[in-house]
Amino acid sequence: MTTQSQVQGRVVILGIYVTDLTFRAARMPLIGETIAGSAFAMGPGGKGSNQAVAAARAGADVVFCTRLGNDAFGEIAQATWKAEGITSRAKIVEGASTGAAHIFVDDTTGMNAIIVASGAAGTMSAADVDEIEADIASARVFVTQLEQPIPAAKRGLEVARKHGVTTVFNPAPALPLDDDIFPLCDYITPNETEAAALTGMPVNDIDDARRAADVLLKKGVGTVIVTLGEAGALLHSAQQSVFVAAYRCGRVVETAGAGDGFTGGFAAALARGEDAVSAMRFGSALAGISVTRPGTAPSMPTRREIDEVLGREAEAAR
Repeated sequence: MTTQSQVQGRVVILGIYVTDLTFRAARMPLIGETIAGSAFAMGPGGKGSNQAVAAARAGADVVFCTRLGNDAFGEIAQATWKAEGITSRAKIVEGASTGAAHIFVDDTTGMNAIIVASGAAGTMSAADVDEIEADIASARVFVTQLEQPIPAAKRGLEVARKHGVTTVFNPAPALPLDDDIFPLCDYITPNETEAAALTGMPVNDIDDARRAADVLLKKGVGTVIVTLGEAGALLHSAQQSVFVAAYRCGRVVETAGAGDGFTGGFAAALARGEDAVSAMRFGSALAGISVTRPGTAPSMPTRREIDEVLGREAEAAR
């Protein structure tokens, strides 16, 4: 239940920042092989930071908590958040590096493979969450993932629940979890792979996604949203089961960051008072735009762009 002290549109995100080092090529090299790439780019990334950028561009008042090293990549992070109007709660860890990610992008399909090294953010703990309790208490929505240590994510969900803040848990990357984390989740947003890992069930289509979602509901989750890549997304709860097809906004250039965009957009829409299905459509439209652009955080669209896509859909439905 929202309290009077919670700010309309505010989203607090706990997660990591990494600098993305993106290589484009026709295929992945084999072990021991060197191949020629077609392009290289460096830019801001990390699931939590990407979600923060997506939510901020979508109109949310965003606070982001993480840890950084005292280095050039950390400076890129702070400059990124300042430019996006994101309030930083980043602790600087001396002697540790800021995280980085190697991203391979297939030139033909836009599909990706990623290696993440969390760096300083990998040292986050429950104490980091306790330091931002006032920020969480003031928010409408709290978001976290699993690139930082699980105890920090769980503590964030606990603090949000304590203050009646809506919780959105993006269980990525897929890791083994104790069952006591699931009742802390108002919403959980796994993709097919993560849903399969959490439930031990194959998730290859919408029916599979519903069955996996039922398992997560039994574990105590309020509402499950399974993102199904180019197929779309399924929202499943005890009250409703709604599938939203993916938005086709142009040629797919790069899919890295699309899931982060969805979660950030979904959180932003919830924070301004939209219902869950409308928020899912908003997040899906955001993700549909993002895959037509290179990069992760840089690919995130503005609220105006998202509203234009949703407006065209509404007009076509008339």
